[in-house]
Amino acid sequence: MEIKLKKQIETLEREITLKSVDLDEDIEDFNVDIHSYEDNDKLITISPRCVRCNLCVEECPINVISSSTWLKRAKIGEGCVQCEICAQTCPVSCIYVWDGETVIKEDDSVEYTLKELKVPHRNLKMEDISINREVCIGCGSCLKYCPTNAISLRSKEFIEAHGEECPEVGAIDSEHGHMYSYIDKDRCCGCGSCANLCIQGAITLKRDLGPVVIYSHLDVNQDICVACELCEDNCPVGAIKVVDGEIVLNNDKCIRCKECSSRCPVGALNLVSDN
Repeated sequence: MEIKLKKQIETLEREITLKSVDLDEDIEDFNVDIHSYEDNDKLITISPRCVRCNLCVEECPINVISSSTWLKRAKIGEGCVQCEICAQTCPVSCIYVWDGETVIKEDDSVEYTLKELKVPHRNLKMEDISINREVCIGCGSCLKYCPTNAISLRSKEFIEAHGEECPEVGAIDSEHGHMYSYIDKDRCCGCGSCANLCIQGAITLKRDLGPVVIYSHLDVNQDICVACELCEDNCPVGAIKVVDGEIVLNNDKCIRCKECSSRCPVGALNLVSDN
C-alpha cells in the first residue's frame, strides 16, 4: 500500500508560519524555508479494524499506547520510538508501519509519500479460554469485536450438551428466546478481545505469545565512540551503558528503536538490517 500527499510549498510555508508563532505578534520576521527541509521517517498507525484486545498496550516496552475501550481503539501517543513491537504483536494486523519520504518537486510543491513496510508477526496461540457463567450477566460485550467470530449466542440446551452448566443468570434475550455466549475454541485465535471488554471479568484466557521477531542488530564502533553517554541517556529501556569509556549493549533488552543511533554525534551506533 502506498499513499501520496501533495501541497504547494507557498501554502505549506504559510501554514507552518501561522501555527508556529503567536498571531497577535508581528510575523514578518518569521521565515520558513521548505527547500532546506528533508525528512525520511517511519510512522506507525492503528486502523479502525482494532479489535480492542489491548495486546499492543501490554507489549509496548515504553508504555506509550493508551488502552482501547468499547467506543475507541487503542492509540499510539507521543514518545513512540518506532520499535515495531506493537505491529508484530497485533493479532489482526491492524497496526501499520509506514516509511515516510518528503520530496521537493520541480513545480514548487512538496510531495509526501507513505509506503507500507511489511513487518514479521509473532506467533499467538490460544491454550484455553472459558466463561464463568456464575459471573456473566449476558451483556453481549464479548461478541462485538471477536475477529474470528468464535463467540456466538447459543441455547441453554446447546451449552449443556457441550458439557457446561447453564444457570439462568447471563442469559441474553433474543428473538430466539434466552441465549448464552458460547466460545468455539477451535476458532479462537487467543487475541483476548472478549476478555478485555468483559465488564464482569467473566472470561478467563490462557494464551502463548511467541517472542519478538528480531531482524536487525545494533552495530557498535568502539573506535570512534567518544563516551559522551548520550546513547545511555536516551535508551528508553536501559539496554545500553557506557562503562570505562566503552559501550556495553544488552541485546536481550534492546528493542531496535534507533533512539541511541539517532542521538550519537559521531555515528558510533548504527541499526543494521539482517535481511
